[in-house]
Amino acid sequence: MKNGKEILEIFHNASNKNTIPNYLYSKYDVKKGLRNEDGTGVVVGLTRICDVMGYKINEEGNKIDIPGELYYREFPLEALYSKVANRERNGYEEVCFLLLNGYLPNNKELSLFKGFLRSEYSLPEGFLSRNILRAPTINIMNKIQRSILLLYGEDENPDDASIDNTLRQGLSIIAKLPAICVYCYRSKAHLLGDQSLVIHSINEELDLAESFLYLLRGEGNYTKAEVDILDLMMILHADHGIGNNSTFASLVVSSTQTDLYSCFAAAVGSLKGPRHGGANITCRNMMKTIINDIGLEANDDQILEIIKKLLNKEYFDKSGLVYGMGHAVYTVSDPRSVLLRQHATDVAEMTGHLAELKFYKRFADLACQYIGETKNKNICENVDFYSGFIYDMLQIPEDLYTPLFVISRAIGWLAHNLEDKININKIIRPAGRYVGDYIDF
Repeated sequence: MKNGKEILEIFHNASNKNTIPNYLYSKYDVKKGLRNEDGTGVVVGLTRICDVMGYKINEEGNKIDIPGELYYREFPLEALYSKVANRERNGYEEVCFLLLNGYLPNNKELSLFKGFLRSEYSLPEGFLSRNILRAPTINIMNKIQRSILLLYGEDENPDDASIDNTLRQGLSIIAKLPAICVYCYRSKAHLLGDQSLVIHSINEELDLAESFLYLLRGEGNYTKAEVDILDLMMILHADHGIGNNSTFASLVVSSTQTDLYSCFAAAVGSLKGPRHGGANITCRNMMKTIINDIGLEANDDQILEIIKKLLNKEYFDKSGLVYGMGHAVYTVSDPRSVLLRQHATDVAEMTGHLAELKFYKRFADLACQYIGETKNKNICENVDFYSGFIYDMLQIPEDLYTPLFVISRAIGWLAHNLEDKININKIIRPAGRYVGDYIDF
């Protein structure tokens, strides 16, 4: 930009005007990142939709680390996941119904729910050619965000923030997300990646997970096993309470009584970030780099050396982070990662990646142990550590890793949006304390 260098110099020379000493945060009891000093989150709301547990507070008020637990309504995720995997329950759509309504549907209710979703799969006439197949973005998350906002213009009643209309809008957006995400990917691959443009028409006879694979590959180019694996992945990512960044961002925007399209677009913007949903891509790229440099047969000392370099900002992106390790809530274990680690074996056997999975497990164990000992606290691998690897084994393009998170998590955004409207319905407006100087002027 014109005069850009000079503008940057002015800003950096005035950096002392923007720096706040750390002691002031403690002095005024301000919680950085809405986190308490012991790492627990500041309670900002109540919910009956999802319970995320990684610690308990004892009678003395001290934080006690426990193996992670995740509940969708009153059901433990592990039990739901197991029953779906063993075909004792239906898949992702049934979990969507549960999160919205608080109970598992009977066959008639589930059929009705699926039928409504499928009736909303199709995009508005001309939407694909006008809004998606033109002007692709480097990161398709921004294109997805824009596409959701453009659906506002196709809605006959977009600004009605009532409970009934919010439910209608939310389910309609969720139903359209597989098509939006895949078509945004195809547009980028064609216009920026010089690939042939392949557009598969929408099939309203399929569930959401299969619909995604059908739109991506076409009929006959995926297996039932791949559909089942993707469905389970979507269940694992369906919700994670009020406190996760994208859900909270959505609630902040929703509290102004703006339209749901704006709320979902804000959530997508949040989920794009490498500290949230985008971490699955960064983690996968980190692991690819490590494997390329030291090989799958590297010994423990070689792996530990890489871990130390990562922490010392001497390797990969030099951020000081070991991606896929640690979580804001979970301490001893992330229940989603535990399930993925178990399920990854089946995928690795199916796709011929057992050696790489073995390396992943060794790396995770060594990283958790070393970081835990160094920082004197429990550290576990999180859901991002294995999710990108599993997507890669399923030959899903990297550009679609985080969009799959969007497809999965949108039901959580909707459920919490409705719960907030029913119970609170007030604008979120926290306070901030001014700690600058005053002058006579």
